[in-house]
Amino acid sequence: MKFSEHWLRTLCDPAITTNALADVLTFGGVEVELIEPAAPPFANVVVGEVLGVTKHPDADRLNVCAVNAGGEQLTIVCGAPNVAAGMKVPLARIGAELPGGLAIKKAKVRGVESHGMLCSAKELGLSEDAAGLLALDPSVTPGTDIRAVLDLDDRLFTTKLTPNRGDCLSLAGLARELAALTGAPLTPVPVPTIAEAIADTLPVEVADAAACPRYCGRLVRGVNARATTPEWMARRLVRSGLRTISPLVDITNYVLLELGQPLHAFDANKLQGGITVRRAGEGESLALLNGETRRLDPSFLVIADRNRAVALAGIMGGSETAVDEGTTEVFIESAYFDPDVIAGKSRVLGFGSDSSYRFERGVDFAATRAALDRATELVLAICGGEAGPVTEALATLPARPPVRLRIPRVERVLGIAIPADEAASILTRLGCRIEQQSDVWHVTPPAWRFDIAIEEDLIEELARVHGYARIPEAAPRAPTKLLPLAEGQRSKSVLRQLAASRDYQEVVTYSFIDAQWEADFCGNASPVALANPIASQMSVMRSSLMPGLVDVVAYNVRHKQSRVRVFEVGRCFLSSDEQRGQPWRLGGAAFGLALPEQWGVVARRIDFYDVKSDVEALFAPRTLRFEPVAHPALHPGKSAKVICGGVEAGWVGELHPRWQQKYDLPAPVVLFELALDVLASVSLPVHGEVTRVPPVRRDMAAIFDERVPVQAVMDALDAVRPTVVIDISLFDVYRGSDLGNGKKSLAFRVLLQDTRKTLTDAEVDPALAQLRNILLERFNAKLR
Repeated sequence: MKFSEHWLRTLCDPAITTNALADVLTFGGVEVELIEPAAPPFANVVVGEVLGVTKHPDADRLNVCAVNAGGEQLTIVCGAPNVAAGMKVPLARIGAELPGGLAIKKAKVRGVESHGMLCSAKELGLSEDAAGLLALDPSVTPGTDIRAVLDLDDRLFTTKLTPNRGDCLSLAGLARELAALTGAPLTPVPVPTIAEAIADTLPVEVADAAACPRYCGRLVRGVNARATTPEWMARRLVRSGLRTISPLVDITNYVLLELGQPLHAFDANKLQGGITVRRAGEGESLALLNGETRRLDPSFLVIADRNRAVALAGIMGGSETAVDEGTTEVFIESAYFDPDVIAGKSRVLGFGSDSSYRFERGVDFAATRAALDRATELVLAICGGEAGPVTEALATLPARPPVRLRIPRVERVLGIAIPADEAASILTRLGCRIEQQSDVWHVTPPAWRFDIAIEEDLIEELARVHGYARIPEAAPRAPTKLLPLAEGQRSKSVLRQLAASRDYQEVVTYSFIDAQWEADFCGNASPVALANPIASQMSVMRSSLMPGLVDVVAYNVRHKQSRVRVFEVGRCFLSSDEQRGQPWRLGGAAFGLALPEQWGVVARRIDFYDVKSDVEALFAPRTLRFEPVAHPALHPGKSAKVICGGVEAGWVGELHPRWQQKYDLPAPVVLFELALDVLASVSLPVHGEVTRVPPVRRDMAAIFDERVPVQAVMDALDAVRPTVVIDISLFDVYRGSDLGNGKKSLAFRVLLQDTRKTLTDAEVDPALAQLRNILLERFNAKLR
């Protein structure tokens, strides 16, 4: 929220500097992000009254002006098109230095001496308007310093609020907070008493009382919508980041900033019948003030007349009933809407408003009518007219049950003792009502504090207002002991180190992702949806780490990275009928060159087998099985299921070409995702007998049909291998025209060993013959 320091000080003015004021607010929980001047520095600029204007004798576009500078008449040459006798404008006297470094000196313009310069708003650095001179209020006195007249020594604060402090989204709320933090007196905005000059009312009906427990409205007839917004109001609006539109709209915006209560002004002549607060009909449409027409559904609350919806409750008014220059009768709305009804609607619509920003955080339901009276007072003062009585629909307002506060518990939680009288003073300044019963207080929070519900909330308020800086630092004293670490489990830290040792860099991605990513990469049409997502492209919870990893790779590729290897350890979120829970997984992605570019190695791209090797290294010393798998994200011929000890542990594979093209990746990405509980489990080391007898190696090769899987051959050999065979591994695959179409040659290394003696050929040959027979009988292989 952006606001004027001088405006705030009209409501609470502690005797502290601007920087000290910012520190008080920040340490009190209202973070001040930025302090900036309302205007750039300049001096020697005063109010000048134009006494007369004559044409320059030697220039068609210049005028010679006689200007009263406050007891002194000056002759000034001016080229502004709007200069006229009688107007009061900024006058830069000789010696003034304006923003941008322009120094004002005595000058001769086409033969006529000029003793200063009449200024536009742009020349003073106040706006970009350079169309003419800045016209001042006719009542100001010539010769008065322009900085005092326009309050240019003001400072503008920009605050950053946490979502629970919606009460500080107004000047009145900030003043309350400042008074509580500093003890300075509070000057609340006076609640006016409106004289009812007419008896006319507009009937109001609330069809959904839970969504709108309070709705107030008042007719004002005979208003002049062409009136001019007062300079003081326009100045405060502009310095709060709002532009002036028309007096009626400016008044509602002003009360919004002043009291935190969103209002809306309807042109009463455009309404057809009374007001009804109801749910939108299915498919009902509404043309909004921002120029958009939206189709609604019953999740939206609308303000309607007899025939149609005329406003989106708590968010934005409709264009058909908006006030304009021809408005003569206005219906002013002030209501309280339940925060749950407004929350999340801005994301659904794709836009928000100052009203929705406040309603979804909660506004003061006790000040609804007071804000209406304040707005009516300003309308009558600025636009004239006659006000009617208030029409109010009132249901059950939110309860503010007392919260129990135990004074001894305050000291136990904070570590310091806050005297009971100081605690009572703090809570009273915060607007709470206290009923004391010995050491137990029953504290009723005010209507504007939606965030105080439990004892800890009150203790936090006491610490905040008492001052965090006044809480002494104390070193914690607690016994520390080492926790046992199971030998059969590896920690996440160890697994991260293993992944990093394979040349992967760790990343952390969001757990909530785009629903389209879930559909593309996981084939998941029903992911875990967020009730109130922070953005439309982050609306569901991930069921796989893969979407985030692919996004990281794509981001790096767009930034000209030729080699990317990343991994992530994180939770996934499952809600299918087959699986539920939040399992931990380790996922990785590799793209680009297999090795960093260098002169000693031929450059080649990463492939499936490189990443398969990385997966095997993560599981080592356990051995893995890889079986073909159909996965919606992976290439159908370059993907495999990872099996460890008979348990499915994850998958590895190349990204499907369809997604490679969709996500603008110039080359394939190879991915893996592993179940962390399986990956973290390790078998205890078993110490075998150490022998001096060397192993015997024999190689055997055979020609197989192309369709025979290597894994099937390995499984068959392992199932019947003799006890003297300690290892069988594939070391060569050959395909060539000399083998014939649809044929391949597989070469296996066979290691044989007896720990007690050296094996002889008579012992080795039968074992090899047994393995060769398996190849011949089971796979119809041809030995080479």
